[in-house]
Amino acid sequence: MDKFKNLIVLGPLIYAFHHFEEMIIFNFREWRLRYFLDNNPISTEAVLCLLISLILIFVIIHLIKNNRASAHIVICFLMTTQVANAFFHIFFSFYYLDFSPGTITAILLYLPINYFIIRAAFKEGFLKNRLELGIVVFVGLMTFVIFEMIGPIVILLSTLTSVVYYIMLNKSKYA
Repeated sequence: MDKFKNLIVLGPLIYAFHHFEEMIIFNFREWRLRYFLDNNPISTEAVLCLLISLILIFVIIHLIKNNRASAHIVICFLMTTQVANAFFHIFFSFYYLDFSPGTITAILLYLPINYFIIRAAFKEGFLKNRLELGIVVFVGLMTFVIFEMIGPIVILLSTLTSVVYYIMLNKSKYA
């Protein structure tokens, strides 16, 4: 279970657990509206379906292609939807001194599983060095921040950008 292709399959599953904590056990939407603008007109259920569908598509593409470009897209997507999200929950729980629904699964699932995914990516050569990881993480974090600022259009733009990145990396000497 320490192979990259096996670990990335956990991405959609842990996202579903996280969503369960946010919306079924607690009420993240209500918590979020106390502190942030409501810039996301899409229901949380629609976001759940959309993001799980996208990560499954990216995972399937990687399982078929098994190359660096597909791995980078999966890692970037996980950085955006899980790691940045984990930091969001943890930071704002402390900042507002108010438990952010989602923090439990962020700490217990998102951070450790994504650590193992990144470790496997290095071990299998999908990531070559820390700079490359830093760039992928930075893009993921910025995508999350921009999504939080302007809303769901970022999902479409980042998906289209991923396609362009995939094509460009596969055509480059770094593939």
